[in-house]
Amino acid sequence: MEEKDNMVEPSPAETKIQRLIAALSDPSIDIRHQAVQALGTMGMPAVEPLIQALAGAFDNDHRWYAALALSGIGAPAVDPLISAMRVHRQNEFRRFAAAALGNIGIPAIEPLIDAMADNDRELRGFLSLALCRIGKPAVEPLTRRLDDADDIIRSCATLTLWQMGETGLPAMVDKMQKEE
Repeated sequence: MEEKDNMVEPSPAETKIQRLIAALSDPSIDIRHQAVQALGTMGMPAVEPLIQALAGAFDNDHRWYAALALSGIGAPAVDPLISAMRVHRQNEFRRFAAAALGNIGIPAIEPLIDAMADNDRELRGFLSLALCRIGKPAVEPLTRRLDDADDIIRSCATLTLWQMGETGLPAMVDKMQKEE
């Protein structure tokens, strides 16, 4: 009886979030899409449970739907996702977290660039992939960071613009020509 007294009952919102996360692996694609939509509207309370679901996912489908739900939450998911990418070093986790950050778009740009100062080379690669996924909106902020005081950020901004190809290269070349 004493053990039961120490257990905390989940709130109705927590129960709903867990039920929706479980629905991300439902055989019905309609149920999965409904769960993604509902989780996306739940905001910050769903971020950590979704990150845990992404980290513990048993296949790429489950990872994809968790990432979609996180991207639906938007800006509130950015910092927790970047922090989780530092902790969860598995490539599968980082790839899908980067996809979520890329889908979030503009609100993720500056935090992604700032996070490139991390010493983890592999993490920086995934952050760059997220910025490439964002595309054109990330070009100007990356171009500004070509003069950053941090050598790593400067290098990462250059490499990311290069990796963007036709989207990022013209801005980088233009900046170099203006400096000459």
